[in-house]
Amino acid sequence: MEFALGTEPRPEYYSMELARAAYKLVTEVRPIRPGDQVLITGDTGSDARVVQATAQAVYTVGGIPTVIWYPTLPEPMQDPPAPVAAAAQAANVWFDFAVAYQLYSPAYHAAIDHGCIYVCLTGMDVDMMVRTIGQVSYPPMQEMATLLYRLSQAATTVHVTSPAGTDLYMTVDKAGDPFWEPPPAEGGYPQMLGGQSGFAAHRHSYNGVLVFDAALWPPRELGVLREPVRLTIEDGYITHIEGGREARVFARWLEQAGHPEAYLMDHACYGFNPGVTRPTGRILEDERIFGCMQFGIGATELGSPVHTDGVVLSPSVWLDDVQIEAEGRYVLPALVDLCRAMGATGY
Repeated sequence: MEFALGTEPRPEYYSMELARAAYKLVTEVRPIRPGDQVLITGDTGSDARVVQATAQAVYTVGGIPTVIWYPTLPEPMQDPPAPVAAAAQAANVWFDFAVAYQLYSPAYHAAIDHGCIYVCLTGMDVDMMVRTIGQVSYPPMQEMATLLYRLSQAATTVHVTSPAGTDLYMTVDKAGDPFWEPPPAEGGYPQMLGGQSGFAAHRHSYNGVLVFDAALWPPRELGVLREPVRLTIEDGYITHIEGGREARVFARWLEQAGHPEAYLMDHACYGFNPGVTRPTGRILEDERIFGCMQFGIGATELGSPVHTDGVVLSPSVWLDDVQIEAEGRYVLPALVDLCRAMGATGY
């Protein structure tokens, strides 16, 4: 069954499954302790049922939920209204369901500095919460994330190809990426939806061709791609964009950003949430299509005012001379075992 985003027709749709998924969110994915101050934000593009179910689950386990709604911002990473930013700094945990997410925004950085755990669940609706949280086994999925990170960090070079034409090389940064390391014992940090891992690559080491053929967002005019967007990458920067209408939309969006680092590669990630099998236009789950690769563009740490994420379907991946994935199927035995433990289709 397919729906337009957020238009599942009635409040009883998956209502019991939603309650279970929200409870799992606050007990297993991001455990809430009695007395925790929990901020839950949604913009006018968010699914109210998910926000409400999360607030109820937080209260059930002894947390103190505060829900704030505000108008959808034109782009992600923009500061929210001042009361939202102030509330985030006072929260122990922040569940962000806003479509125009707060990850990397000034409000996000201030909240992290004040010890808040920021959980990015951008654009999540009922169907997505049930499939990506309620119906998946989190322990083996987290083991998969850790193993992929360790294997990748042990390599010198990562090579990615795809049937659509991707042929991209990058050099691993041995300093590692705190985003994929165990969280600090104290202080704030970000947490993403399960089913994704990555590695640290030197931004200027990306060279080759990158073809997005599943999803690309923002700009807000895009989402599920109807035609591939082909990027030529030289020393980490996009130097050429090819394709049809959607490629032109993307090129204009980067140009309007008016900053050279908007063209700089920012990160590479593996996707492997068993609940995600096809693109939907919701970038949070599209990045976790089982077997995909996802790439971030726009180095916000270096001043880029924009950041976007694109998804490559059916990639093949080599860590130095060892192939770990072949056209979207993990082939390294240790990874295959975890895929089976997760109940992934085809393993």
